[in-house]
Amino acid sequence: MKHTVTKTVRVTLLTALVLSSLSFKKLPDNEKDPVITINGFSFVDSNKNGKLDPWEDTRLSVNQRIDAIIKEMTNAEKVELLIGTGMPGIEVLTGPVGDSKQGLVPGAAGGTAAFERFGIPATVVADGPAGLRIAPTRENDSKTYYATAFPVGTALASTWNKTLLEEVGKAMGNEVKEYGVDVLLGPALNINRNPLNGRNFEYYSEDPLISGKTAAAIVNGIQSQGVGTSIKHFAVNNEETNRLTINAHVSERAIRELYLKGFEITVKESDPWTIMSSYNKLNGVYTSANKDLLTEVLRNEWGYKGIVMTDWFGGFPGFESIQKGSNSDVVQQMIAGNDLLMPGIPVQKKAMLEALNSGKLSQEVANTNVRRILEYVFRTPTFAKYKYSDKPNLDQNAAVTRKAATEGMVLLKNEKNALPFADKQKEVSLFGVTSYAWITGGTGSGSVNNKHTVSLLEGLNAAGYKLDKELVDLYTPHAEKEVVAEKERRKARGVLALPERLPELKMDDAFIAKKAASSEIAFVTLGRNSGEGGDRVVDNDFNMANEEIEMLDKISKAFHAKGKKVVVILNIGGVIETASWKDKVDAILLAWQPGQEGGHSVADVISGKINPSGKLTMTFPTKYTDTPSAKNFPGFPIDNPQEVTYEEGVYVGYRYFNTFNVKPSYEFGFGSSYTTFEYSGIKLSSPTFKDKLTVSVTVKNTGKVAGKEVVQLYLSAPSKSIDKPKEELKAFAKTKELKPGESQTLTLTLAPKDLASFLENKSAWIAEAGNYKVLVGASSLDIKQTGSFSVSKEITVEKVKKAFELDSKFTELKP
Repeated sequence: MKHTVTKTVRVTLLTALVLSSLSFKKLPDNEKDPVITINGFSFVDSNKNGKLDPWEDTRLSVNQRIDAIIKEMTNAEKVELLIGTGMPGIEVLTGPVGDSKQGLVPGAAGGTAAFERFGIPATVVADGPAGLRIAPTRENDSKTYYATAFPVGTALASTWNKTLLEEVGKAMGNEVKEYGVDVLLGPALNINRNPLNGRNFEYYSEDPLISGKTAAAIVNGIQSQGVGTSIKHFAVNNEETNRLTINAHVSERAIRELYLKGFEITVKESDPWTIMSSYNKLNGVYTSANKDLLTEVLRNEWGYKGIVMTDWFGGFPGFESIQKGSNSDVVQQMIAGNDLLMPGIPVQKKAMLEALNSGKLSQEVANTNVRRILEYVFRTPTFAKYKYSDKPNLDQNAAVTRKAATEGMVLLKNEKNALPFADKQKEVSLFGVTSYAWITGGTGSGSVNNKHTVSLLEGLNAAGYKLDKELVDLYTPHAEKEVVAEKERRKARGVLALPERLPELKMDDAFIAKKAASSEIAFVTLGRNSGEGGDRVVDNDFNMANEEIEMLDKISKAFHAKGKKVVVILNIGGVIETASWKDKVDAILLAWQPGQEGGHSVADVISGKINPSGKLTMTFPTKYTDTPSAKNFPGFPIDNPQEVTYEEGVYVGYRYFNTFNVKPSYEFGFGSSYTTFEYSGIKLSSPTFKDKLTVSVTVKNTGKVAGKEVVQLYLSAPSKSIDKPKEELKAFAKTKELKPGESQTLTLTLAPKDLASFLENKSAWIAEAGNYKVLVGASSLDIKQTGSFSVSKEITVEKVKKAFELDSKFTELKP
């Protein structure tokens, strides 16, 4: 449905303005709404009733216009606005009790209701974090509506490049707007608490600073295009197992320091239009009904003004319960500050209308939530009657995704300069089923319906590499067959079926030896996929499968016997085990799931056209059991978890590994380059901390090729009043591309809250008095320069209300 903008003159006047010289006229045939003219001012008669209603009067403030609407609304209309309009295919999950509606944009996840008498249009929300997810084809329509599949969250965060991330956001926003959608349901920024979470590919990091800064940059980019975002899943949604019902027991300190911090940064630095509450319970209360979370912290402490919507069916105890007629606690959700219930089903409407009519739900609460939704509607392109083109800039956006993917790739190993390999004359052996069946991104709401994904095979061919033809001819039909079989498996298992690893091609020693004799180098891709609705497992997923180890062993033995190199490319969404096999190969390039241009992006890095500059935003442990949450994931009872206890407290990721001296395979912040960098001249603006402190350091490219470096600032704080991690990331910056011999001085700033920890016994963020150590380096374990400053007396940075009362006692991990 397309709309045309009618220009209006906006002048704010008092409501009491005398409306004289009123005339009424029709617009030309190609326009939709009639216009009313008063004293030379023109107003759209959006409800076509022939008179100027106060909500149509653009001389009034938005607040005044919304007041007028709320005053006129019936209880039934308020309920209609507070509950979503349903979603296509809902009955697959809910049975016939759902409200199955095809919205204005096919394939979109849902939206808000239209009210003709107020001239309020229906708005549209659609997935998701790696790009817009809508239906690519439509009934009785020969056109296609493909969207760009951008790199997954782990890949984007690994760029540590806020300017580039904003560019990615702008490209996403372009597609959202030009396909007629108002809000993109993303980005997602939950903490990588455990490497097995099936949705870690959508998220950014084990660290809240990276998560918040990454999300803020992407939100700023998307919303610069005049459309909205919905940051999610708020909060403590760190697993997919029994995600609708799992009760997470977490201390207030861990909630505030880790699980809310990224959201706080995003809210304060980018003001997302909407926030999506999560499914899980937090200390016994569903987050969508948790007033501490949605009102006290989000609105009262952080000053958030936008709307909160539930995740789809948030607050229901499972899909089976919906089929049996159960309901979410709609009154408690409204009181808690969850404005919009998505996707919305009839049982919720009935219960809310009864509650509003009886007074169980007060008019004051309902009106507050209605107001926020109307404020959102007034911001949308749909309300402005934006005439979207259905033709976003797909070519330009493909170039953005290609660039972002290369910058997010992490060079984990590069012995004796195995990479870059730029010789296009010598033959390359391309092994691994994933080289031919490339993984763009994960499954579920984080996936995108893109036109085509560039495999590594295509990327290397396009870059002019000479590939062993016999291998290509063997692998191509094998990969095609396995992809088809995998699609059939998932189709049979239903809407949220999880992807499985594709089986490798069996090859004997003699065949591989022949390839080692004729080829100069072996590229071997190892692939992993996961998705919404289930978590990963240790065997054959986090750990290598036996057939993969056998393949690596055979290839390494044969190629090394001929003095040739073996390079592993990891086409994965989250962390896997690397310690047991990394010594068998010469180089490892972590390509992540790099979006639709992935094959080109890998070729750009392999060839040396782009120097890799990505750094890990999460720890790669030596073994799964080294992960601090391993014994508490996904919860208890083990066969059907109902509860999960975050016993590790704030010691997640590097905060644990560094504090408890557990050696990882690859540490947080790690990433190699084709060049080398030297750090020098650290300077602190003051030896004592007052209101803020700056730290500057100079980085010089001491190698032979141009490259970028990520500078990380960690802080080690005194711990007299409370235990603390050994060090915590507090700031970071990425250099420009430095030519050989070129230097750049970067300045990083520390604010009072960066020094503070949350003390539950004082309900406050406190920076202790004492000496603080500044550690600046290339990773959490590779510190290049240090400095120190002191705080003369304790600083109470922020006092808050006590929140998130525990529903069961447990002992938290302490050093």
